[in-house]
Amino acid sequence: MKILGYRTIIQKDGKRYHGFVPLLRGCHTDGDTIEETQKKLKEVIKLWIETTKYQVWKIPVEVN
Repeated sequence: MKILGYRTIIQKDGKRYHGFVPLLRGCHTDGDTIEETQKKLKEVIKLWIETTKYQVWKIPVEVN
């Protein structure tokens, strides 16, 4: 099993937080706290990858 890591960005957005993954187009979420947003980002990344595999598209790999 290959472990993938992605850079995430979480920004204050009014009273909430907006989180996204720059490399994964459309991979966004939000939350009331940074911790909630981080947790939701993990779920969204997993769903994004599952959907991409289902569509037989190429999954981007973060280059360090």
